[in-house]
Amino acid sequence: MRILLFIAVAATAILTSCTRQSEAAVTPGTIPPPAAKQDVTFATDIKPIFDAACIKCHGADKQKAELRLDSREGALKGSEDGPVFEVGKSALSILVTNVARVGDEDDWMPPIDKGKPLTVEQVALIRAWIDQGAK
Repeated sequence: MRILLFIAVAATAILTSCTRQSEAAVTPGTIPPPAAKQDVTFATDIKPIFDAACIKCHGADKQKAELRLDSREGALKGSEDGPVFEVGKSALSILVTNVARVGDEDDWMPPIDKGKPLTVEQVALIRAWIDQGAK
């Protein structure tokens, strides 16, 4: 009986933790799975994220590292170092690892002193968009 009670309490704690995490910023060092949402598009789902978090430094007025995220074409083109993602392979994406704040802190986007980190849901949508063909 104690084992069943322990399992029930542990399961509740895990579910509560997952719910809270989904509303929070991504935990540095982790990449959330792609969103379950289907038919993710740049115009509807991704551009609003980029407009809120990325355009100040990667838009029409300014293009740090020659990266533009104000259009699908700009995102597909990538930066001065080449593409920032490969369609269908979000887990290996420089864009995803940077916005999920995985790896070198100098590469995190937005930078720590330049804006709030993206949420789990936002990173998951970007992953889904890339994996679904970056339409």
